[in-house]
Amino acid sequence: MVAWVAAPLAVGLLASGCGGGGGGAAEDGIVTVNHTEPENPLVPSNTTETGGGNVLKAMFSGLVSYDEKTSEPYNEVAESIDTTDNKVYKIKLKPGWTFHDGSPVTANSFVKAWNYAAYGPNGQSTTSFFEHIEGYDQVNPGGEDGEGPPPSAKEMSGLKVIDDLNFEVTLDAPFTTFPVMLGYTAFSPMPESFFADPKAFEEHPIGNGPFKFDSRQPNAFIKLTKYDQYAGKNKPQINGIEFRIYNELETAYQDLVSGNLDFVDQLPPSAMVGDKWKTDLQDRGEAKPILSNNALQVPLYDPKYQDPKVRQAISMAIDRKQITSTVFQNTYEPANGWVPGGVIPGYQDGGCGEFCEFNPEKAKQLLAEANFQGPVTITSNSDGGHKEWIEAICGQIKNNLGVDCVFNPVPTFAEFLKMHKENAHNGPFRFGWLGDYPAAETFLGKIYRTGASSNYMRYSSPEFDAAMDRADQAPTEEEANKLYGEAEKILARDMPSIPLWNQKASVGWSDRLEGATVTFDRNLNFETVKLKS
Repeated sequence: MVAWVAAPLAVGLLASGCGGGGGGAAEDGIVTVNHTEPENPLVPSNTTETGGGNVLKAMFSGLVSYDEKTSEPYNEVAESIDTTDNKVYKIKLKPGWTFHDGSPVTANSFVKAWNYAAYGPNGQSTTSFFEHIEGYDQVNPGGEDGEGPPPSAKEMSGLKVIDDLNFEVTLDAPFTTFPVMLGYTAFSPMPESFFADPKAFEEHPIGNGPFKFDSRQPNAFIKLTKYDQYAGKNKPQINGIEFRIYNELETAYQDLVSGNLDFVDQLPPSAMVGDKWKTDLQDRGEAKPILSNNALQVPLYDPKYQDPKVRQAISMAIDRKQITSTVFQNTYEPANGWVPGGVIPGYQDGGCGEFCEFNPEKAKQLLAEANFQGPVTITSNSDGGHKEWIEAICGQIKNNLGVDCVFNPVPTFAEFLKMHKENAHNGPFRFGWLGDYPAAETFLGKIYRTGASSNYMRYSSPEFDAAMDRADQAPTEEEANKLYGEAEKILARDMPSIPLWNQKASVGWSDRLEGATVTFDRNLNFETVKLKS
């Protein structure tokens, strides 16, 4: 999912905030987890943040899934995905897959869903994920912002249904990473009932994944139950999931400690101090590198921040190592680029170079050259446990640059997202990204391309866009990764955002769980976890 994240999000999901609710321990084989209120109804093509995305991942299965240990994709609904030129892909489905209403999953279930997502007037937030498919420009000439002429077609010419189990995808140019993308929820199949009555679907969404929708109370909980006819590789060992909405991460943690919650996907700073969580939970937790990083995006529409030297100066004034060791107790790692290496197969990070190194003298020099007087205002939602590290950054900016810096908390994640859309920021703002799929492209293209879905900075560089095109069209993943590295160097020069740290999944679970493991996108693996008998 696009990956905006709660702690730091993916998105790809967007990152959302964590909050507060309570209740007793779950019964009848139901696992309870902390969660955030989804931004939109539970529709895969209109979900780009973790609040909705994590629920949809449990409800839908795509053409591919990802190996928990290696992050490599493997075929799930797909029997095969074949290409000879990285431009035309022949996709064959496995027979026997059904939606939760019993209807079959067919080639048309994918093609119709993708066309719906891409068609501009439908206003879906994941539309840019389909931009590589031939004919996208005709169904969505306005691009991500929807501005421009009306569509000249309703369906992409690059999608062709062959029969119930086969379809063909033609891209507008070779794109090596395309098969890796196909496990992201935006590419989920949709049942016919969705197209017949989208509003009814929003009230009771129907997927094809291991868990089906049961009930929902806004700002309180979302409940899913096991789908007995699930045709995927891993059959659930639990009867269901209850996603509990919390306004405070600390509240969720206390519920975990007291036995009223089974899983927390982000331990609060208070639990990290002196490894307090190990005592509280008797070591029921872990810190595992995941596809997630954090940055400060900078509003390039604000005249104060248009000189890249200002952004580079702020970056070099931040001592990432100190903050990750003191505030985060070494559960995060200082970022040295925009793509977290080590989790993505074959990618080597380090694209930020000197501008992600702590150098207060050079930072002061750059700020003086830019004639920046301050103050620096850093904005974030206050419902996600971000106050401590932002105040730490502000302290370093004051000490190392001699300009004032203040934290501007916004009450909810939803209000924070609204500011992005309205270009309402007057200084740097928190950006957390959870990779939608394990490839460098999702950390670059979906954020920094002109008009990209999570480009809240309004950064536009024809040079960067062209560099991304070259990487996308490389003949092999190895060559693509080298070229994505070249694109990163352009970001270092322009510094549209300030990389901060790469996240580990610092999670905890109750003594009811057995075999609890965390996926690359910071979710409890609901398909393999068990409840102790």
